[in-house]
Amino acid sequence: MDYKEVYTSKENNDVAVPITKNTEGKKNNSQVVYPIISDGDAIGTVILLSKDEKTKMSEVEKKVVQSAASFLGSQMEV
Repeated sequence: MDYKEVYTSKENNDVAVPITKNTEGKKNNSQVVYPIISDGDAIGTVILLSKDEKTKMSEVEKKVVQSAASFLGSQMEV
């Protein structure tokens, strides 16, 4: 989030970023993490997770997360 970069797992590897502390026995195989930018600062993220190990995030999922993050960022710029 600090670098304002989009993260998508399952592109070339099976590495997923742990999102919560209580992940024992739970694994989110596919995820898209998109920063919410307001006034040039990252104020949070929108995260889309999948528990299915065969799921691969496509451009559709990436665009949904991007739209949500853009909407939230614009709502905070008041």
